[in-house]
Amino acid sequence: MKAYFTQLFNYDIYANQLISTIVKATPLNKPVQLMAHLLAAQQVWLSRCNGTSGTDYTVWPEAAVETFDQAINDNHQQWLNYLGGLDEADFDKEIIYKNSQGVEFKNKLADILTHVINHGTHHRAQIGQLLKQAGNENLPNTDFIFYLRQ
Repeated sequence: MKAYFTQLFNYDIYANQLISTIVKATPLNKPVQLMAHLLAAQQVWLSRCNGTSGTDYTVWPEAAVETFDQAINDNHQQWLNYLGGLDEADFDKEIIYKNSQGVEFKNKLADILTHVINHGTHHRAQIGQLLKQAGNENLPNTDFIFYLRQ
């Protein structure tokens, strides 16, 4: 599973970099907010997986497009470092965490990792739709299968 999730996080940085390039070139409010949220949520989930997250985080931060490249790269490296320290059995372990309202939940690590990747895909699609509605017809192909074909 480690190799599988490493591949997914490598896809994630690829797709984030592509969509971020367009967001930075067309800095509309909602796409910028969604990109900032996507990146912040990755940090929140990493903190939860590490057991260091409380409930005092912001998943909808104010962020400038100039910070996106660094955040994308930092998130990717931190997730790869985290994955690199795992054993195969760790993917079945339950992670206990609290949401922003302080409600406690527990989920298997593999399910959380899947959520992090799917969450990014969801918001990149929203960003793409917003950019298309704003007249941008040249959106990059961020499909996973397209990434694999390269």
